[in-house]
Amino acid sequence: MPGIVVGIDGSVHSRHALEWAISEAVLRGTPLTVLTVAQVTTAYWDPAAVWYPPLDLDVAEQALKAAKEEVGTVLDKPGADSPPSVSVKAVAGLPAEEILRAARDADMIVVGSRGAGGFRKLLMGSVSLQVTHHAHCPVVVIPAEEDAAFIS
Repeated sequence: MPGIVVGIDGSVHSRHALEWAISEAVLRGTPLTVLTVAQVTTAYWDPAAVWYPPLDLDVAEQALKAAKEEVGTVLDKPGADSPPSVSVKAVAGLPAEEILRAARDADMIVVGSRGAGGFRKLLMGSVSLQVTHHAHCPVVVIPAEEDAAFIS
């Protein structure tokens, strides 16, 4: 899918990434895909492939609903412009892997520097690190406000 793909997980960091991605999509006049990934904690290893159990429909619906609400909150801010199109998707799997899969034809990927997971002291989270190392398009990692102040 061409355009910009942004990964969100409900964290403050991903909210900043979403806001930036929306602004950039407006500036470029390009579609925006918002992706939230319900992380699968168990998998079945087979030499030919890794199999993930199907995502519980309630979990998928809750993740999609939360992502749509977050997008709506950002787009409903006074004076906010909207990109030409915005699609919101929820999938199951490993976050970095699913972001990369969704962005295989994208013009850009946007992620926050840290997500909702643990190890809050890491400057760059494992998902953003994996995405920057394996993406086939430009990746923008939006730093947390305290990280941005440190870098400046």
